[in-house]
Amino acid sequence: MTDTLARPAPGATADAKPILALKNVEVIYDHVILVLKGVSLEVGEGGIVTILGANGAGKSTTLKAISNLVRSERGEVTKGSIEFRGERVDGMTPNDLVRRGCIQVMEGRHCFGHLTIEENLLTGAFTRGDGRAAVASDLERVYTYFPRLKERRASLAGYTSGGEQQMTAIGRALMSRPSMILLDEPSMGLAPQIVEQIFEIVRDINTKEGVSFLLAEQNTNVALRYAGYGYILENGRVVMDGESKSLRENEDVKEFYLGIGGADRKSFRDVKSYKRRKRWLA
Repeated sequence: MTDTLARPAPGATADAKPILALKNVEVIYDHVILVLKGVSLEVGEGGIVTILGANGAGKSTTLKAISNLVRSERGEVTKGSIEFRGERVDGMTPNDLVRRGCIQVMEGRHCFGHLTIEENLLTGAFTRGDGRAAVASDLERVYTYFPRLKERRASLAGYTSGGEQQMTAIGRALMSRPSMILLDEPSMGLAPQIVEQIFEIVRDINTKEGVSFLLAEQNTNVALRYAGYGYILENGRVVMDGESKSLRENEDVKEFYLGIGGADRKSFRDVKSYKRRKRWLA
């Protein structure tokens, strides 16, 4: 990975400090299976950073290691450190981290199907102690970002569309008043126009609220249009990172993640030489 000392934290402005930093993190499941192998990354204050890679690359595990949800799946951070606002957090509970301002939106949305959309949103404020008026004010603020949810506020979440459930999950996270959101596969199972709408809202929240985002995403094309910086994971390792523009223009990224083959690629059969031709695996 490139040297981070001479440049601003990824995805942020030049004077911004990292809000999140992972340093050589390893994660093992069931005391045997090594999933993350020395992952290091940073997210700048107020930035949008994306983690890219195929299924099984370690994207979701990275987010769960940060949020400490990996323990619920018999996983453990065995090496390295995770710092949020300069404080070690890899030993904290998920509740502790939410109270400090970092929350995860899980892959698959995980709404409470038997509760209404508004009840789902209100569960996001369970760690707060600033009173009903403040919670009510923030609920209306969430509805300004998601007007569709206001229309469906009394509907049971289990009977709403996938896009509405994803909006509910992000809105629920906003109700905790976070300074950072870990967003896992927000495009999964959604129609392209809904994906664009979700990412536009993410950028709007980032711009207006100053909330930092770390996105784990398989849709490389969309992620690199909205994020300022990206990390590519393969087999639990960071194999490439850089500004989104430079990743979009990289020939290997174009071919293997954006589906744009080079001029010398004559057939799909050439993928057999995948590992040999990938510069980062040479």
